[in-house]
Amino acid sequence: MTTYLNLPTVSFINKRLLFFLCTLLTIVTIQAQTRATITGTITDQFGALPGATVSIEGTTQVTTTDVNGVYEFSVDEGTYIIQAHFVMYIKDAKEVSVKVGETVQADFLLETGFSIDQPISLGTRGNPISGLDTSSPVDIITPQMLENAAGLELSTVLHYLVPSFHSTHQTIADGTDHIDPGTLRGLGPDQVLVLINGKRRHSSSLLNVNGTVGRGSVGTDFNAIPLATIERIEILREGATSQYGSDAIAGVINIILKKQTEVIDIDNRVLINSEGDGFENYSSGNFGLKLGNNGYVNVTAEYRNRNATNRAGDYTGLVYSEDPIEDAILIEENDFFSQTGYDNRRVMEIGNAETQNLALYFNGEFKMSPNATIYVHGGRNYREGKSKGFYRFPKDEDRVVLSLFPNGFSPEILTDIQDDAVVLGIKGIKNGFNIDFSHTIGNNRIDYTINNSNNASLGITSPRTFYSGGFLYNQNTTNLDISKPLDYFKGVNLAFGAELRVENYQIIAGEEASYVDGGATFIDTNGEESPRIPGAQVFPGIQPENELSRFRSNSAGYVDVDANLTDDFLVRVGGRFESSNDFGSQGVYKVASRYRFSDNLSFRAAYSKGFRAPSLHQVYFQNISSQFINNTIVQVGTFNNESAVAREAFGIDRLRAETSRHFSAGLNGKLGTKLTFSLDYYLINIKDRIVLSGRFSEGYEDILGPFNVGAAQFLTNAIDSKTNGGDVAVFYKDQLGDGVLNVSLAANLTETKVVGPIKVSSSLIGQEDVLFNREEIARVEKAQPNYKVNSSVSYEWKKYKAQLSNTYFGDVTFLHPDDGDPNNWVLNNYTGLVESRDQVFTPKLITDATLSYQANTNIIFTVGGNNIFNVYPDKHTHEANTSNGSFVYSRRVQQFGVSGSNFFLKLLLRL
Repeated sequence: MTTYLNLPTVSFINKRLLFFLCTLLTIVTIQAQTRATITGTITDQFGALPGATVSIEGTTQVTTTDVNGVYEFSVDEGTYIIQAHFVMYIKDAKEVSVKVGETVQADFLLETGFSIDQPISLGTRGNPISGLDTSSPVDIITPQMLENAAGLELSTVLHYLVPSFHSTHQTIADGTDHIDPGTLRGLGPDQVLVLINGKRRHSSSLLNVNGTVGRGSVGTDFNAIPLATIERIEILREGATSQYGSDAIAGVINIILKKQTEVIDIDNRVLINSEGDGFENYSSGNFGLKLGNNGYVNVTAEYRNRNATNRAGDYTGLVYSEDPIEDAILIEENDFFSQTGYDNRRVMEIGNAETQNLALYFNGEFKMSPNATIYVHGGRNYREGKSKGFYRFPKDEDRVVLSLFPNGFSPEILTDIQDDAVVLGIKGIKNGFNIDFSHTIGNNRIDYTINNSNNASLGITSPRTFYSGGFLYNQNTTNLDISKPLDYFKGVNLAFGAELRVENYQIIAGEEASYVDGGATFIDTNGEESPRIPGAQVFPGIQPENELSRFRSNSAGYVDVDANLTDDFLVRVGGRFESSNDFGSQGVYKVASRYRFSDNLSFRAAYSKGFRAPSLHQVYFQNISSQFINNTIVQVGTFNNESAVAREAFGIDRLRAETSRHFSAGLNGKLGTKLTFSLDYYLINIKDRIVLSGRFSEGYEDILGPFNVGAAQFLTNAIDSKTNGGDVAVFYKDQLGDGVLNVSLAANLTETKVVGPIKVSSSLIGQEDVLFNREEIARVEKAQPNYKVNSSVSYEWKKYKAQLSNTYFGDVTFLHPDDGDPNNWVLNNYTGLVESRDQVFTPKLITDATLSYQANTNIIFTVGGNNIFNVYPDKHTHEANTSNGSFVYSRRVQQFGVSGSNFFLKLLLRL
């Protein structure tokens, strides 16, 4: 049966719809007949280059190549200049003419280049310029370097790629076990500013309060940013607070997200270490979609799971009784060590915490008109972590309910960390001015659940699992950036703008059972009734009186002028003024210059005044924590500077902004077409550095008693410091046989000294050694390697790539707080001598190796390892530093962690 359309019976609306569809089809057909196509393939000497950027000069049309290196444009009839470029390759361009209906092929064979030739956006408000032309030292971490790295987390990757960057996994440090502190040039985690696509990244909600690098500071959670979303990273190794605002004393790390649209990357890896623990698996996917002819969106999903590692030693201390003979009998009768859940005679888990990480990120742009582009990027990261604390032994009845845990317990700290960020902005050109207006929202929240523990003061009624509270940090930043090139001298760029930042810091109380004093008692060794310690063991819950929500608003304005006074001489002058509602106003400036001796050699220098405002965390954080001091667990109260305890009882002043003076000078250049080099010196003087004090206890019992703590600590502007050092980098590449040889050598040498007297209030004169003792001074001066050298040799031929990398870590030093006086030295059971507990941990060389095979266009196999020779830090040489044998390696100072050799398999699918 055949059905015919009876037009008279079609409704008026349907007639209109049919007419519209016919008209649209006609327009599309006519347009197709008046268009032309430009297509081509981008390759290097080894084959296709997926993800290479191709653009048409003078237009808004930009695309990326697909997995086969192919691109395509639909254009009107005419003549065009097609540009092709990829990071670490030399840019190329071709002129192409097309007529209606034609398809013209324009292929490119790109040659590898150097990072010094790449356009750098960091450190300048004008158009990106190469490393030879900039006045600032900037490192570029290329896509190839990220792809070949052995690490699965951003902080680890940077630790082994950038000599001036330091970040290691911490252990037995509460929340710091789950958020790794990252530093630049030996300074603090809060003295480096992180940007994503040039926009300020929020910090974490965690204040580091335990004995780690960065104690008393707040840093950025680098590992919340998935590796698979990163195209490249720019690291400005120079003070830049006048350009980017507070925190940029040591420098700026700018993470640039991927834009590729024609390639799907699926990355799968598994990793295991030589001890058989710490298994990791990693999966990520990255893809992009075009939005019309003038836009794109790139999306990344990443999953990362890491099992715990344990490098604890055999416990040699007491368990059930303070009488060693009685205790030995009870250990044997109760078969104690088989009850702990650990092998051999271990009672702790010391090493990398167990974590599970899931992230989803995006990056996109859409051109609304030839002169206006909307952009957006951001994402969410969720991480669950589990770490352990010190073992609670049955002999310690003040903290162990024996009816619940007759053999004591190993408490667990479970963290839930959620990190969210989104940036929305519009940029374009108006009357010759480049205008960029954006708003950034970022927040980080960490919640603590304590498991396998008890609140001893509740006795038999105590739960074993507690929600102990958490912390939340929100940051909202609005930016307006305007720049314009001016036709003065040999070219001038004027830039100015404003920023409004609103921050919120919250402390969230735990459930009542996690902090309440239930009043339970026990009979101590003297036969007297004594109170049990209140609060969940390992992390007492945050009490309602410590719960708070505080805001800060900060407004700023800046002006930057870049002037090419001659073809070879660049001068850069900038100033910034910031004002906040709580710590006043601050003006800073920077003067920099670059002189080009030739096309291949330039000199640069800069002098600047910087500042860093106290973070809201540092101003308002307060809590009670369990800390291990001289082989004893002590409840320590951290009281903020607004509290009556800090202000009245101890006379602690309100926090002030840190200020700095930064000088740097350097040379960089090229020798022919095969070698580049850079050499930089820096001097950074910081006044009024904010640090976490030592613990005050003796003489303050009456003050501390009502808070159920045995010691108090505070954040204060206690020290000034001087940091000087240098950076050296050399890169060499050459054609060797059928392949390409790449060799790099980079080093950082830095020295930080605490200068001048320790700053104390009048009420604490004479207690300088308590406020900031020799251990804390050493943490600033010697807890990070005083030098680090990175080298890499890679060779690419046919379908193979081999890479061998070495990282040489300088020494680190632990100084015991009491051992400045030989009268305080104690017996070392290892040697039988009374000795100092101070120790220098000697330099170590870590070797990484990878071998990749490209089976076809879509599949790349890689096998490799980090620390393939299974190198560990020095062991403790004084028995008193081991906590009765448990700590074989230091948890106070670390060069590279204690996981040993790690080997991985990687399968990359490029579709």
